[in-house]
Order: sequence, then C-alpha cells, then structure tokens
Amino acid sequence: MGQSIRLYFHYLSLALRSSMQYKMSFFLVVAGRFLVSFNAILGVYFIFMRFHKVKGYGFGEVLLCFAIIQMSFALCESVSHGFAVFSGIVRSGQFDRILLRPRGAILQLLGAEFDVSRFGMLLQGIIMFIYGIVVSPVEWTVLRILTVISMVCGGTVLFVSIFLLEAAISFFTLEGLEAVNILSYGAKEHGKYPVDIYGKGMMKFCTYVIPYALVQYYPLQYLLGRTERWYYSLYPLGTLLFALFCYGLWRLGISRYQSAGS
Repeated sequence: MGQSIRLYFHYLSLALRSSMQYKMSFFLVVAGRFLVSFNAILGVYFIFMRFHKVKGYGFGEVLLCFAIIQMSFALCESVSHGFAVFSGIVRSGQFDRILLRPRGAILQLLGAEFDVSRFGMLLQGIIMFIYGIVVSPVEWTVLRILTVISMVCGGTVLFVSIFLLEAAISFFTLEGLEAVNILSYGAKEHGKYPVDIYGKGMMKFCTYVIPYALVQYYPLQYLLGRTERWYYSLYPLGTLLFALFCYGLWRLGISRYQSAGS
C-alpha cells in the first residue's frame, strides 16, 4: 500500500514537472479555467440581486454550498480525469497494456491523466468560500471546521466514485454513457444550491441513489446553524458506501473484460 502511494505521488510529480515546462502556458490555462468558471458565480449573484432569498437561503449561504462543491469537483477532476476518458482508453486497446503492468489499474488511471488546469477552478472555490465565510452568519467552532473538511473530502470521494462508475459501465458498452455525465457534471451544476430547493423527489434521489446530499445538504444545515444535529457532520462518510458499490461494479467489469482486439 505504501509503495503504491509513493508511486502515485511520483506520477503526480511527473505531471506537475511536465506542465511547468511551459510556465506561461500553464498559468494561462489555469487563469482560463478560473475565468470560465466565473460565469456560474455571476449567474448566482444576479439571481440574488433580483430575489434576495432562495427558499430561505441568502447569497452568502448559497456561496458556501457552491464553494464546497466547486472545490470537491476540482480536486476530483485533477486526480481522476483518466476515468472520464476511460471509454476511449478501452476502445483504443490501451487498457490491455495497463492490465499487463505489475500495478493496479486504478492507480495507473489516477496517475495517467492528472489535470493541473483544474487548479484554476480550485482557486476560485477557495476564494468563494472565504467570501462566503465573511458574509454568512456562521458561528465557527472546531466541529464546524471539521464539518467543512469532511464535506470537501466526502465530495471528492463522491465525484471520483461517479467517474469510476462511468468507467465501469464502459466495460459493458464500450461507450461511456452520456447519461452518466448528468450524475457528475450535472451534480456539480445542481450543487450550486442546497438540494432541498429542488423538491422532495430530488431530495430522495440525492440521498439514496447518488448521495451528494450527504456532502452538501445535511452537513450544510449543521454548518449554517439550521439544526443542532451535530451528527449531520458525519454524513459525508456515507459516500464511502457508494464508493464501495462503484468499486464492486468496476471489479465485475474487469472480470468480464475482453481485449479490444479479441
């Protein structure tokens, strides 16, 4: 396990050094990601200029929610882009070479497509979060700080698991299902607002099927002081069960995998 972790960070180091060979290009790409994602913030801002509140949530509270999802997704896309393009890897036969190497396939995919351009999105999420802290009526305690950390970590695990789910489906279809993008990129877009504004049906779906309410809505209620149920801060741990399900589907796909050339 320790050797695998060291190998992953070696992959990460190689990706960073490769990107920094052309420093101006690197900074322009990061800045581009930062500016493109800024449009979404403007959309939220203009909505609150008109309506001031959305189902009881103020601008600062929604910005905290948005920032946490943004940071989680940026971290996910940085480390798991190999899963996002996995259907192409299978079709091209590259996955056969991955399986022949004496390392786990997941580790190789995590290290193969490290997307440093997502640092721009991550930076934007951090700035949004800091601003949200300033304008939101949050009484910060040690447990609430830990809640934020658990939300970001749980969100990262959730999005990586969704990309792993999409990769696992590629074993059965040899095509990544575009519908799965609704679960990943769609969750990022819907995550700008607390889940309960979308209605009870969506709330149940996001709790029991694709559980991003566990990293967004429930701990957010405790963070904002809307409930005294401190155990909501532990809900992001529930994403580990979803990750186990996606990993099980991945293992099933590998067991039934046939070479692209066969």
